[in-house]
Amino acid sequence: MTDPDAAAPAPEPRDAPRDPEPADQRAERRRREEEDRRAENPHSPQAHLRARHQLELRARWVDHLVDEAIERGEFDDLPLAGKPIPNLGTHHDPDWWLKQLVEREQITGVLPEAFQLRKDDTELDDRLDREFSAARVREVLEEFNRRVVEARRQLLGGPPVVTPLRDVDAEVARWRQRNGR
Repeated sequence: MTDPDAAAPAPEPRDAPRDPEPADQRAERRRREEEDRRAENPHSPQAHLRARHQLELRARWVDHLVDEAIERGEFDDLPLAGKPIPNLGTHHDPDWWLKQLVEREQITGVLPEAFQLRKDDTELDDRLDREFSAARVREVLEEFNRRVVEARRQLLGGPPVVTPLRDVDAEVARWRQRNGR
């Protein structure tokens, strides 16, 4: 039996605020917020999927650009087209491409000073032969000797300098003899 004196639950007033978002929408919103929070983590599966998707899109775009370049004929006159790749030697040199670039483009001034001086020393006679006066030959030789002395001080580090100094008077005499002056 029920107690007549027991208070019945009070009816909800009509103007009481109701939850504006139904429970199923609230659950969906929380799920999306949790997914967004996970997606911000660079190690989450969603982040990996997004990164993979971006790479696939980029690969398609690159393929598209290459196809367009082929259609325009931009790959028709490549230097080794239809020929075998040159033999790179029996041992693997990880810097083979850099050495070929330096040789092909005739890049200078990127060697350590000790190596650059050796190279310059082997080419010095040819350089001197292009000069027209003994005074200019002396300037070139003095500059070369100054570089050798600076490199021997090892202020910049690098391999030891074994390039000898040039005797300016003897080199000027050799220059005169070679050029008939």
